[in-house]
Amino acid sequence: MDARTLEAVATTGGRVEGVLKDGHLAFYGIPYAACPTGEQRFRPPQPAAPWGGVRRAHEIGFAAPQTPHVIQGFAASGPQDEDCLNLNVFTPAPDGARRPVLFWIHGGGFTHGAGYEPLYDGGPFATRHDVVVVTINYRLGALGFLSIPEAGFGPNQGLLDQVAALKWVQANIEAFGGDPANVTIFGESAGSASVAALLAMPPAKGLFHRAILQSGVGRAAPPEVAAKSADALLAALGLTRERAAELRDVPAAQIVQAQAAVQKQGLAFGPVRDAATLPDEPMRIVRAGGASETAVLIGSNRDEVKLFNAAAPRQPLDEAGLVAAVRAALPKADEAQAKALIETYRTSRRAKGLPAESLDILDAVQSDVRFRVPSIRLASAQKAVQPNTYLYLFTHASPARKGALGACHALEMPFVFGTLSAPTQDRFCGTGPDVERLSAEMNAAWAAFARTGNPSTAGLQWPAFDPERRTTMVFDTASSHVEDDPFGDERAAIEPLL
Repeated sequence: MDARTLEAVATTGGRVEGVLKDGHLAFYGIPYAACPTGEQRFRPPQPAAPWGGVRRAHEIGFAAPQTPHVIQGFAASGPQDEDCLNLNVFTPAPDGARRPVLFWIHGGGFTHGAGYEPLYDGGPFATRHDVVVVTINYRLGALGFLSIPEAGFGPNQGLLDQVAALKWVQANIEAFGGDPANVTIFGESAGSASVAALLAMPPAKGLFHRAILQSGVGRAAPPEVAAKSADALLAALGLTRERAAELRDVPAAQIVQAQAAVQKQGLAFGPVRDAATLPDEPMRIVRAGGASETAVLIGSNRDEVKLFNAAAPRQPLDEAGLVAAVRAALPKADEAQAKALIETYRTSRRAKGLPAESLDILDAVQSDVRFRVPSIRLASAQKAVQPNTYLYLFTHASPARKGALGACHALEMPFVFGTLSAPTQDRFCGTGPDVERLSAEMNAAWAAFARTGNPSTAGLQWPAFDPERRTTMVFDTASSHVEDDPFGDERAAIEPLL
């Protein structure tokens, strides 16, 4: 053991001591901003108070307050509290070597999740590829995204938390062996939507250099939609806009419960269009060249929505029910168009040996509407202004539930992180040499992209996205390979209806 690696690292807040792991050091629960309670609730993050002596960064910090969730692994598995603005650092050594930095933003619908989950252990990345990994917690739900401007509760506090964590990285990561001039932000689901938002946010400019979006482009709600969510939350707590300031004194647990009631009304809390923090939809800002200096890697999983749809028992759909459900997903489609689309998807799926019952077709359509087509569109928009743009499709099917999940939402994450040994991942991901190979390929590609802006490795050449050919890296245990416009017949049929 090298005793030098156990020396405390100096940060802007004070010195921290990490934990020596297998081939790397881990620092847990480092505060990057002050506890956002009292007068600071619903307001931008403020600097953390400095501490004296050495802070033992040996235990995970708090995740943001949240409710339980029916999908296993969706909600935080560990401690929760409003004092959640903390991060974790995984490094080969705090030696000033200026390694590439990967900055992870967890998903969970902007209401759930935690950066401390074993699934997001940055140790395999750090030890295998000589990089530094940072994982963060940030404010969620109403506590992070409530917008009542007249009460001083500005929108997008959860996104501003992410900006504050990136500023902490700029000020401190060199002491941990990272390079502040080479920071790659990456995230999945709401974390991926956060990455899209950061590409579009003026306060985030200059704080990162590359971006990876896994299963999510995201939207920014107009202020009037955010106002409906705010009014519903106030009503659930017996308050009015005139009494909104009283929300600072309501226990966090009550706010989270009220938030859950609001969500049952079909309302949500998440990114909001705001002149100062997020002036437009991320897609429009990217299309206008707002992220032209940033290399982008983006993709989705073939059967994204099967994870959500499998959370509760489903009744079989007859053909009329399928047509109605497809039209609900595609309001522009008339009955004839919906029927033609269904036939295209059914023929395509059967030809590929994939499940093609009515529920499978609906899942495929919803997955394309919510994830795959927006990913292709963002890649096309970014490629127009940035040559280092790359697209992937993940098609390895989970063995869980007798294969019913397919290549569902969240399945790629343990492959990317190299955390196949995390709890329950053997059942979710599968086991064996092909699973291990796929994880090694993806882990290495993400590290290569963070290092150079190009995800190609010695074992896997990955060409840049071509909007005409729709060049795509297909990741699968059978064979990872480059393919032009995979599932192109389905894409061509659905795009005009979006």
